[in-house]
Amino acid sequence: MPKNLPARFTNEEAARAHLEGIRWPDGPVCPHCGVLDKASRIQGGRLGLIFCNACRKQYTVTVGTVFERSKIPLHTWLYANHLLCSSKKGMSAHQMHRTLGVTYKTAWFMAHRLREAMAPSDKAPPIGGEGKTVEADEMFIGNKVGKRKHPGSGGYAHKRAILSLVERKGAVRSFAIDEPTRYEIRPIMDDNIHFATTKVYTDGSNVYRFMPVKQHESVDHSKGEYVRYTKTGKVHTNTVEGVFSIFRRGMTGTYQHCGEQHLSRYLAEFDFRYSNRASLGVDDDARADIALKAAEGKRLTYRRTVQAEAFSPAN
Repeated sequence: MPKNLPARFTNEEAARAHLEGIRWPDGPVCPHCGVLDKASRIQGGRLGLIFCNACRKQYTVTVGTVFERSKIPLHTWLYANHLLCSSKKGMSAHQMHRTLGVTYKTAWFMAHRLREAMAPSDKAPPIGGEGKTVEADEMFIGNKVGKRKHPGSGGYAHKRAILSLVERKGAVRSFAIDEPTRYEIRPIMDDNIHFATTKVYTDGSNVYRFMPVKQHESVDHSKGEYVRYTKTGKVHTNTVEGVFSIFRRGMTGTYQHCGEQHLSRYLAEFDFRYSNRASLGVDDDARADIALKAAEGKRLTYRRTVQAEAFSPAN
């Protein structure tokens, strides 16, 4: 590891204290019974081990997080998290394994665990709201090899479709979809946009015709229209196109390959960094801490990660 790193990246005790401060700002909370202020530190045992005087069970700060039951030192986890959170176009498993001094296979799995932590919660509220604007668009990634098997769908057989919803000056949510049709897109937009008060801007695709006329406007790229000025503001999809540009550069230049079963996790990684970017007042350290907090309540095993397929050297 590089020299002069903060103590939490080189010292196990400092790393544990940092994570405890993020997860438990008011003191240890038992993950088994949820009781606060009934904890006793176990001296002479495993580092960070705590005894709950309420339910009589033992735990550490990593229980119930993506770090649970990992043999990798916690300070290594925190450094890996910082690297992934602060690299705008991502960090490949090859680079991570060289930087951290772990095996490539370990670095690959660590990165996927951290992406799992970055994924939005199922309870996350819809984006948008009063006076806000959301842009929606689709993109394809993959090799242009052969026509798609689905009649009338356009595109290419080996390309994968992605839908992104971006709140201007706010967060982004991206989804891997089978086909860019209204039957797939509509339920996603219904669940993730606060339609009642949000302006939604798209391109001229027919898949968005289900949108309420009062809240939806579009630009017709086929006619060379990319920005239109109205009384309510500038109608365009340049913001979401910028999000796609960052994702393409990262997937092409950094990761180079992404298995279809892992696409959602890579989208979560890029979405997380964009939604917690510097222009919103979130620096690298704060972004890394937000990811550590989000690691709570998420578990990912190696078996789930590879999904019963042979491990293949991918970034």
